[in-house]
Parts: sequence; C-alpha cells; structure tokens
Amino acid sequence: MPKILLVEDNEMNRDMLSRRLARKGFDVAIAEDGQRGVDMAAAETPDLILMDMSLPVIDGWEATRRIKGASETATIPIIALTAHAMASDREKAMQAGCDDYDTKPVELPRLLEKIGKLLD
Repeated sequence: MPKILLVEDNEMNRDMLSRRLARKGFDVAIAEDGQRGVDMAAAETPDLILMDMSLPVIDGWEATRRIKGASETATIPIIALTAHAMASDREKAMQAGCDDYDTKPVELPRLLEKIGKLLD
C-alpha cells in the first residue's frame, strides 16, 4: 500500500483528509509543520507528499525546496495543496519543485486522480 506524507497544520483538514485517504487504501503519515515534513520525508521515504503551502516553522514552498534539494528525497512526488487558486500560485508551486498542484477545499476524486498519475 502506497505511503503518503500529509504535511498540514490545520487539524480539521488533516483529520478529514488522512481518514479519507486511509479508506482508499493509503498508509498516511502526518506532519504538522514544514520542518517536520522535511524531517519525515527523509525518515519515512513516502511514495508521495501532499504539502500544504501555508505552514508554521517553515512554509510549504521552503519545505518543498529542501525535500527536492536532498538527494535521498528529490524523487518523491509532491502535490501542493493551497487555498490560493491564482495561476501565479500554481506557477510558484511548480518553481519550488512541486510535481502537481491542487486547491482547497480538496475534491477527493480530483486529488486521487493526480495521486494516481504520479504514483504510476
């Protein structure tokens, strides 16, 4: 079963999304801030990371740059999750190293399709 690291500081979003992903057969690890996300990416080597961009300690943009900049985690696909739906936000996520981008509130079917493409 694929392991997903969910990096999300909002408890309600974290709980809801992690439960829904677990029901779809994913093993879900959780980090509450960007630094913990970077540390867990290296320790747990997940198959995919869902990265909130507005995070405490270090934001999702910097966490993504650090994960993609480390040889042991550089190939892990990252999907940016953000409430900001501007075209510039998508561009900023891709420049930081994200492999895809999705908006909140999360539409699970759309997100699962993106996860499926990246895990193939």
